[in-house]
Amino acid sequence: MHDPISIRSLLSAIRALPPDPPVHNPKKWYRTQKEHWIGWLSEYEGPGAYGRQTGVKRDAKFAYNHVVQPELLLYLAKASGIDRKLLGAADLAFAQGKTLMQKAGAIRAIIRWETVAAALWVNYSASEEAD
Repeated sequence: MHDPISIRSLLSAIRALPPDPPVHNPKKWYRTQKEHWIGWLSEYEGPGAYGRQTGVKRDAKFAYNHVVQPELLLYLAKASGIDRKLLGAADLAFAQGKTLMQKAGAIRAIIRWETVAAALWVNYSASEEAD
């Protein structure tokens, strides 16, 4: 079993990842999913734009498992070097979902936090944690 990974550690790992291609959308404050992750996690311990509960300490696994935006999950999986077969299955699951929550949940069912953590931190073994 692993010690929880902090939001700050996840933020540092994401900052080190390659950027995704920018997309201009005047309704969004970010141009890339990397920028979206960094903005979201930078304010994670406060209410942020999402009205989060404050004063509650959350870890990286909690944050990953509560992402509603599927593009965030797909970017993180691709940028961290997740296996192509898993990425293909996640892309299919994404396409079949109707709502953002369904799409994100379908991606997480295929690419669990433990798999992402193992890709981001080489000393983290996905096989050790299977809850």
